[in-house]
Amino acid sequence: MSPKAKLALIAAVCAAPFVLGTAAYFLGWSPGTQANYGELIAPRPLSGPPFDALRGKWVLVMFDAAACDAYCEKKLYFMRQVRTATHKDATRVERLWILTDAGTPRAEVLSAIEGTRTTRYQDAPAAKDFPGNAVDHLYVVDPLGNLMMRFPRDPDPSKILKDVQRLLRLSQIG
Repeated sequence: MSPKAKLALIAAVCAAPFVLGTAAYFLGWSPGTQANYGELIAPRPLSGPPFDALRGKWVLVMFDAAACDAYCEKKLYFMRQVRTATHKDATRVERLWILTDAGTPRAEVLSAIEGTRTTRYQDAPAAKDFPGNAVDHLYVVDPLGNLMMRFPRDPDPSKILKDVQRLLRLSQIG
């Protein structure tokens, strides 16, 4: 093979990723499904109580009434199990239940979710910044205090765990 042919071959190999990438972009190729289960939200900074006290931690947030029906209990259970399943990283994850009414949760519910922080909607001014019908979702707040992800109604807890583990693994903070 002549030196000119070798040089042309090397140039073609080096240029191929750029040419193929550009062609894929203009032809509308998509890399496929997204890696995360939760819906990413444009980061919204949350400040004030209780979010200021939780800075430096990943926070799983849910909204529901103090009466806590079966769906509410299921969300609380999912949050507890996801945090527990993170094993050595469990100290990096907090849980927050924002009560949407003036009632008091039952003692058996509170004992089952020991370690979960509770606050009232009116005592958390940033609660108004959560999108949509907040009772239908579980949310994730990053260690910098930004609301950044939500999970769908009736979520798959194993997929929530996978997302949380990925965030913990990739995060340099919290």
